[in-house]
Amino acid sequence: MSEDRPAPAAHPSAALPPPETVIVSAHRVACDGPGGPLGHPRVWLEIGARGWADCPYCDRRFQLDAAH
Repeated sequence: MSEDRPAPAAHPSAALPPPETVIVSAHRVACDGPGGPLGHPRVWLEIGARGWADCPYCDRRFQLDAAH
C-alpha cells in the first residue's frame, strides 16, 4: 500500500521578499538599516573587487555603480 503524504511545506524564508539592493558610487558605505532610528547599529562596509557588499544585519546589498 502507498501512503498519501502531504507535500513538504515551503521554507519560511521563501515567503520573504528579496533583500534591497542599493546602487552606490563609493567603495566605502555605511548602513544603519532601512528603518531610520528603528534600524540597526551603523556598520561600515568596504566594496571590494567583486563590486558589492552585503550588510550583516539587514542583508541589504550595496552594489557599486558600473560607471565607477
